[in-house]
Amino acid sequence: MAITIQMKLNERLYLRDPQDTKLGRNIIQHSILLIDEIGFEAFTFKKLADQIGSTEASVYRYFENKHLLLVYLLCWYWEWMKFRIDYNTMNIEDPRKKLQIAISSIVDTSRRNTSIEFVDEDVLHRIVVAEATKAYHTKEVDKENKHGFFMTYKTLAKKIALIIREIDSGYPYPRALATTLLEMANNHIYFALHLPSLTDITVEAGDLSQVEKLLEDFAFGLLGNGVEKEEMEGEAEEEEEEL
Repeated sequence: MAITIQMKLNERLYLRDPQDTKLGRNIIQHSILLIDEIGFEAFTFKKLADQIGSTEASVYRYFENKHLLLVYLLCWYWEWMKFRIDYNTMNIEDPRKKLQIAISSIVDTSRRNTSIEFVDEDVLHRIVVAEATKAYHTKEVDKENKHGFFMTYKTLAKKIALIIREIDSGYPYPRALATTLLEMANNHIYFALHLPSLTDITVEAGDLSQVEKLLEDFAFGLLGNGVEKEEMEGEAEEEEEEL
């Protein structure tokens, strides 16, 4: 049976939380489908209202504009990814295993979870891949950042960065690597589907295993040297103590 999972998102993104009502959940469900079908540029609240058999004014009671709706959808996705990483690493001690799980979650979050009836994560993921940068590559990004619009994304990146620090405390760029992994997954899926000469991976029939392998090779290739260096330094210290 379908259940409702409610994400805690920034209240400045909406006028009324769409998760709280049947109409609001309908707005979320069909905005995802419509943006995926026609693209964010062509998407309007009027078209959405026609899709759900409601009025444009009713949509505006939930969101001031379509930009805030897009940011809301992306924040929902990022919060869901963070929840999955938390859940799947709950009893894991090995930081390398944690990072593998986090990378798997970055890729696997796109797969449909039928327990959430009003969000199709598979379709939402296509929006994240195609439209996400339009949420924060804007003239208003600094003001929106001050309002905490992107806190969910930053918290997600921080969580991954902390795992990276567990693996290699001396690695100087944990936050950069964390955000690179998140952006890399989206970019290379997009390249594989639309600009294949820009990547070495292929995505066929929804199989994202090559994306996961790419992220693992990239992350552990950078962190492996740091871990080896740490181990060598530790062994050298032990030898000095013995002497």
